[in-house]
Amino acid sequence: MRTTLSRWEPFRGASTLQEQVNRLFNDVLDRSSEESSLTSWAPAVDIYETAQELVVKADLPDVDAKDLDIRVENNILTIRGDRKFEKKVAEENYLRVERAYGAFSRSFSLANTVNSEAIKADYQDGVLTLTIPKREEAKPKQIKVNVGTPAVAAAAGAK
Repeated sequence: MRTTLSRWEPFRGASTLQEQVNRLFNDVLDRSSEESSLTSWAPAVDIYETAQELVVKADLPDVDAKDLDIRVENNILTIRGDRKFEKKVAEENYLRVERAYGAFSRSFSLANTVNSEAIKADYQDGVLTLTIPKREEAKPKQIKVNVGTPAVAAAAGAK
């Protein structure tokens, strides 16, 4: 009985590590360039608080104000809209399209300390600014401390 031994090569048929890494990156880059126009986008948002109000600023360049939908439901502020791709230039004339287009939606939880019934929305130079006033009971109240006033002296003298 004759047995044939063959040498075991675990990486036989497999490409080099460098080739595998290159293929991985090429696949990802090819896919991302094809899908870039299909990817959903979300506008950048800044939120800050003052003693009187909460302010939300969203960058919405090239979004028409009529394409915005802003609402508050169950203390959730939602900003929805749509940035449309303008067809003023033929698609074959574009050399690069990096900006995202299409519908977007951003939602934020609001604290119970704000008055969601009195929200003001301003849209200028591609920036949406929402001003949400705080409820009166939530606004900080400063209490003046009197030092050595007649109120203290009168209370001491009345005893």
